[in-house]
Amino acid sequence: MAKTKKIFDLTGKPIEKVKLPKIFDTPLRPDVIKRAVLAMQSRRFQPQGRDPMAGKRTTAESRGVGLGISRMPRTKGASPRAALAPGTVGGRAAHPPVSEKKIVKKIPKKEKRLALFSAVAATASREIVVARGHSIVDVPQIPPIVTNKLEELKKTKEVEETLINLGIFSDIYRVKESRKIRAGKGKLRGRRIKQAVGPLIVVAENKGILKAARNIPGVDVVTVENLNAELLAPGTHPGRLTIWTSSAVEKLGELYGGGEKV
Repeated sequence: MAKTKKIFDLTGKPIEKVKLPKIFDTPLRPDVIKRAVLAMQSRRFQPQGRDPMAGKRTTAESRGVGLGISRMPRTKGASPRAALAPGTVGGRAAHPPVSEKKIVKKIPKKEKRLALFSAVAATASREIVVARGHSIVDVPQIPPIVTNKLEELKKTKEVEETLINLGIFSDIYRVKESRKIRAGKGKLRGRRIKQAVGPLIVVAENKGILKAARNIPGVDVVTVENLNAELLAPGTHPGRLTIWTSSAVEKLGELYGGGEKV
């Protein structure tokens, strides 16, 4: 049975209602969501392997039997030492990583589609969103559905005011408080700061909201066509706090059924 939700204006007041598409009735499948997210992440891995000749550039050769010494390969010269064999200083690795290893994980199209549906449905469950760690005490409805004027905002201040009116800005504070400097050498490699994941804004068309919201900590903006399991379930954990525009819900309904206004 289709659920009916309120549509809020930019001041946080309900103005009309909309029926959610059937996709929001999909059962929660965290196992399938995890597979889909890992499959997407695996395509960003960089292949790495060892030099095939590492540890083999040596004159080391075994001297055979009958000399009262082990048959370990030894270098030639005045001061011979063991080399070449695995376990020796400067020797080769026994089973080194190779760049030819298949590191891309694949997933069937139907499973990928089910993962997307399940991740979308999880955004409509208050229990799952709270379990993921989002602060939604002041949010009147899950998922929050906002009028299409949200897509036309062009200033960060306007987006922040809208999030405050919708009771969502407490989750932005949670993200700000979570920011910390990463431990280790990742600080030197372009990922100095770690922070929590904040709300996701789903729109039917980007009319300025992308640039307006991208400087707010933890907030991501995506169009309906570009939705995927990783955006809806970062870190393979479903239930991201997701803000939908009314046209985005309608477009979702056009793609997967349902979503008309009432």
